[in-house]
Amino acid sequence: MARLAILTPDPTDPSYASHWPGVVERLTAPLAADGHEVTAAPWTDHVEDASGLKHFDLILPLVVWGYHREHAQWRIACETWERAGLPVANPPSVLNWNSDKSYLGRLAEAGVAIPQTLFVDRVDAAAVEAALAQFGAPVIVKPVVSGGAWRTLKLSSARELIDGPQERAMIQPYLPAIEQGELSLLWFGGRLSHAVRKRPAAGDFRIQVQYGGLYEAVEAPNGAVALAEQVLGAIEEDLLYARIDMVEDAEHGWLLMEAELIEPDFYLGQAPDGGAAFAEAVARRLAG
Repeated sequence: MARLAILTPDPTDPSYASHWPGVVERLTAPLAADGHEVTAAPWTDHVEDASGLKHFDLILPLVVWGYHREHAQWRIACETWERAGLPVANPPSVLNWNSDKSYLGRLAEAGVAIPQTLFVDRVDAAAVEAALAQFGAPVIVKPVVSGGAWRTLKLSSARELIDGPQERAMIQPYLPAIEQGELSLLWFGGRLSHAVRKRPAAGDFRIQVQYGGLYEAVEAPNGAVALAEQVLGAIEEDLLYARIDMVEDAEHGWLLMEAELIEPDFYLGQAPDGGAAFAEAVARRLAG
């Protein structure tokens, strides 16, 4: 039996209080079935001092919701855990760089297909107008540090820019393919587990369940698997888990939307094995 920690949100943050315990329960079930002792621990309690986590055999940062709103603290925490040599999976170095979506630009430089993207230091009318001139309307604007469609906008005019990102951001053309669904491929220990298609509600572009998104298990197309393998190969780091999100564009084929390596929803409810592949990957990691 191993002692495992699942890192969770700040307990004083009411925005997640009613939801994260159920997610922890779903993640815990396949691990507990293997005989492991699983403890939920707020990541915000261990930002500058890692001593409270040292007795765990493996630390899983799978429910660290809200880190994007406390990004400076998150980066300090990642550095603290790395210096302490904690058994965190995915590695703290990955948790650090993957928290800023600028990594998509680096993956594109490595040959990974992503949507056309403008990275800007500040979203203002001029930036939106430049993107509209380059991509056409509409465009999608979102912070490079974000989660759950936070401060993400769909704009057809710079006049619509209200309550947009206040930080560095990315602007992309709106891809109609999202209306047919974003495809997520779940990988555990370098092995493909399952695939889920996430469709937005009619009239929306956001695929998250809180906006009415609908999820279904599907077979992973060969082209999607090939893109995911290319992404994982380009990352070249020891990943326990990964969720590779993509869309199939009519003109450009499969395009990477995000490589979720911090706290992705594993969609274990749609996994044919209920999470057994995840538990097996954890067991292999513990065995060394």
